[in-house]
Amino acid sequence: MTGREYPDRPWVGIGCIVFKGDAVLLVQRGKPPRMGKWSLPGGAQHVGERAEEAARRELREEAGIEVGRMELAIVVDAITRDAEGRALYHYTIIDFAAEWMSGDAVAADDVAAVAWALPADLPAFDLTPETHRAIAAAKAVLSRA
Repeated sequence: MTGREYPDRPWVGIGCIVFKGDAVLLVQRGKPPRMGKWSLPGGAQHVGERAEEAARRELREEAGIEVGRMELAIVVDAITRDAEGRALYHYTIIDFAAEWMSGDAVAADDVAAVAWALPADLPAFDLTPETHRAIAAAKAVLSRA
């Protein structure tokens, strides 16, 4: 148990969709929920922490990288239900888009592995539809900025 099961309110999750050229940074989760699954780097926002500060902290903690300017990309509700249909986990995730600035991506904190994935490689990572949607939204936001 992580202490976040069956919440009485959604947890605020902060994610960052980072591009290095055409490649996007993916992390393999090392803890529940979604242990072993590939996703975008991120985690829970701390009390008193601004959303962008949380995104930068999570990138440093999980992958050891720094990014430049950040833009809001998308907000996603990640809800995992139990067999009875109750919300086992519920995160409202605020995803930022950014471009890699420095650091060699390495797995750290609660991440088992990291990868820079090109668009053609994404199917091999078995990402959720929401993750694909977030990556597309981040590309669109950065192309407009």
